[in-house]
Amino acid sequence: METYYDPSDLGKFEEIGQEAPELAKKFFEYYGAVFSEGALSEREKALIALAVAHTIQCPYCIDAYTRASLEKGSNLEEMTEAVHVANAIRGGAALAHGVQMRKIARKLSM
Repeated sequence: METYYDPSDLGKFEEIGQEAPELAKKFFEYYGAVFSEGALSEREKALIALAVAHTIQCPYCIDAYTRASLEKGSNLEEMTEAVHVANAIRGGAALAHGVQMRKIARKLSM
């Protein structure tokens, strides 16, 4: 089945730097540093990235961080819970913006 997002394109990610190699180098150095072991483990960082990937709805990121989470030792239960946390925050943020809607509606109704 042909889709807009071709999973094989994920392997071509580094090609993004061909026309701007210095910028790509800086990005990939930063990216590598961010995902290195630090105050958070590589496993925890992969779970965070997986949750964020679902929030921003990036299929390439979902593929990459599903794989990374599994490789770093997470299981499907933990990964699913991380996705639910992201969903709760995203849904809560949408509801919180309802306060803005109510404020404007009240102002316009006067």
